[in-house]
Amino acid sequence: MNKQILPALKLFILAASLLLFFESCRDKEPKSHSFNGAPAVLDSIKQKAALEKIVSLLPPDRTANGHVSFLDETFADWLGRTGELPPDFDIMPSIPFLPDPLIIDEGGRNILVKTMAQWKEKRGWMKKQLEYYITGTYPPEPDNLQARVLSEKKNGETTIRLVELIFGPENRANLTIELMIPPGKGPFPVFLTQWNHREWAQIAVRRGYIGCVYAGADARDDTEKYSEIWAGQYDFTRLMRRAFGAYRAIDYLYTLPEVDKGKIGITGHSRNGKLSLMAAAFDERITACIPSSGGTGAEVPWRFCSQNYDIEDIALLACAQPAWLHPRLRFFIGRENKLPVDQNLFMALIAPRGLMLSTAINEGASNPWGIEQAYHAAKKVYDFLGAANNLAIRSRYGLHSVSARDMEDYIDFFDYIFKRSNHKPENKLFFKYSFDDWCKLSGEKINAGKYPLKKPDDLLTSAGNRPINDISSWENKKSDILNTLQWALGDEPPGVYNPGPLSLEKGGRGETTFGTFLERPRPTASMGLMAITPYNGFGDQLFGYLYYPADEKGKPYNPDLPVIIYLHEYDYSKGFNSYHQIEQIIRTVVEKGCAIFTYDMIGFGNRIEEGTRFYDRYPHWSKMGKMTTDVRSAVDALANLDFIDETKIFIVGYSLGANVGLYSAAMDDRIAGIAAIAGFTPMRTNTSDKGTEGIKAFSHLHGLIPRLGFFAGNENRIPYDYHEILGCIAPRPLLVIAPSMDKDAIIEDVVCCYNEASKIYNLYGVSDKMELFIPDDYNRFSGEMRERTYSWLEKTLISGTKPAE
Repeated sequence: MNKQILPALKLFILAASLLLFFESCRDKEPKSHSFNGAPAVLDSIKQKAALEKIVSLLPPDRTANGHVSFLDETFADWLGRTGELPPDFDIMPSIPFLPDPLIIDEGGRNILVKTMAQWKEKRGWMKKQLEYYITGTYPPEPDNLQARVLSEKKNGETTIRLVELIFGPENRANLTIELMIPPGKGPFPVFLTQWNHREWAQIAVRRGYIGCVYAGADARDDTEKYSEIWAGQYDFTRLMRRAFGAYRAIDYLYTLPEVDKGKIGITGHSRNGKLSLMAAAFDERITACIPSSGGTGAEVPWRFCSQNYDIEDIALLACAQPAWLHPRLRFFIGRENKLPVDQNLFMALIAPRGLMLSTAINEGASNPWGIEQAYHAAKKVYDFLGAANNLAIRSRYGLHSVSARDMEDYIDFFDYIFKRSNHKPENKLFFKYSFDDWCKLSGEKINAGKYPLKKPDDLLTSAGNRPINDISSWENKKSDILNTLQWALGDEPPGVYNPGPLSLEKGGRGETTFGTFLERPRPTASMGLMAITPYNGFGDQLFGYLYYPADEKGKPYNPDLPVIIYLHEYDYSKGFNSYHQIEQIIRTVVEKGCAIFTYDMIGFGNRIEEGTRFYDRYPHWSKMGKMTTDVRSAVDALANLDFIDETKIFIVGYSLGANVGLYSAAMDDRIAGIAAIAGFTPMRTNTSDKGTEGIKAFSHLHGLIPRLGFFAGNENRIPYDYHEILGCIAPRPLLVIAPSMDKDAIIEDVVCCYNEASKIYNLYGVSDKMELFIPDDYNRFSGEMRERTYSWLEKTLISGTKPAE
């Protein structure tokens, strides 16, 4: 061999060996993510740090409920096997509102879908991304499906047929289905559902449907072993495996002459509702779908499942049910705005076929407001495809379960979609507000351009551009700020003062007097409860619950108790009934010698319908204005109670409650102090480029302060901001808790706002009355934040009130 060739050959062999080595280790390399189809250049050091933080925030996997996959028992196992890292969130576009199914490359080029070719492109992208982040991939239709009839018998005139389907690699996969075929020649529409919903199918049979139940449910699940059969090839989750089972049932149905192939409807409840939505999104043979109370992971978008909505967020659901959802979804806890997809895109894939979203307005694991947002987002696609009547929403009164009443309505919808009936769904909405509708209704117009530009550091500058150096000058400016706040909150109609019940003896039965599905925290041996109830209620016909430290006779142990008004988050279905241990907060506060008062704010819990037509009734007021009025009424009632110290009425609020509390404390000096948890970010700097909802959260999304909507795009002209609100609370105690990972806030801006407001506390000489705590966490009221709040309460207002041991 030529000696000149030998070194080159050795170098080639070495390179080939290294290549083979790296190929053998490729599963351990960090996987790259792509956004909107474009490959991303990732920073693995940053990603590893992000992963470490995510893992520290996740609760343990409840593996008794299922493993992450056949190959991985836990999320940690999956991470170790695959080497996957979270995406580099800094280079991902932020999509604070629901992803728009009619925009290609949202957050990038933002190309509007106008043609069917573009729609086909977007459909392909949505399907791929939903598989990647939520469902996992699944096998193609098998080419070896066989059907074996296990039994067939008559039940009256109905034929009951039990069938086993066999398919897949080496015929290892099977699926059991039961058909209930009504008498007659057909062809019949099909009511397809899961094994534990057999009684649903029975009703459908009476309505002229073939009832088809298949073993893809907790009661019987033939699809579970698909995880093992296709391990390493496809990573479909438990819910997607059950959806895949539905596809195989349809394969068999398509072979039957008595089946009307264009009329196959699928439905399921709770977790079965989740999989029904997935199944219909990916298989166009399903011509109608009703996810029944699927909640998180079905009709409720992930963006509206975050902890400030108080339902099953990503962390809770993914770890409580490790097998249900793809582990990649966990990367987005607290960063739901970075998720490229959301549940409304499953709905968009179903269009133009029939889809009814169904929920109960007070069920714990649901967000009826969020579902209506998804409905509106999906409706854009149905309108685009000329099929607006094929989309429906049904919100029932009650809790999670359903009855025959609901099933008859579900079949009514299938009948309507299948042209068997002209009974159109009602589509009743409980959250009908839109900014555009309010503008027309109120006739209000504001030219934001005529408002002066505002500086972030002008708090100690008077209207005449003079420096403020004394309390008297500040009080003059404070008066102007309060007038501006009142303008923003709208024109409160003249009302009547309600002194409240005055004494413990005037307590009532609470909401049971009108009927309620919501169970409120109950008294204990050491915690008394006073249900403030009309006709001895507070405010305008309002119910509230006052918990207090009780002696052995159930009476307040102290005749002068301090009291906390606790204001809840955006918990639309439950109000102050919390999935996140509200009982523990109440009991802890009471154990520390303090009373705590709480109630549902307008539009939430038992007051949903009070908020539905609010702007029809009060077009120039605002919901935030009504909320602060109710807080003022609560202060009225508490100050007059014979066992409450009227000088020690404080507020603790989380999320929405923190916001309402800040406005209230600024405008009512009787409020002795406030702890605001994850409540705000400055408005003037919360512009559209920050990736948050911005001021549209108040004006467009939740309809809290409509007048702010005129300043969208001109945020630096908003006539007030939070540093002024905080300044108006001085010199009273103030605790601000601002999680560093809050997707709805810009932490640097919050710090600047706090520092600016601290100038007012310094002016009063009470800088120690103001505290800022920045936990390294996402938007939630975590245990650490609660402990900090309790510590603040003890230091600020409860000292000396707890009885001696």
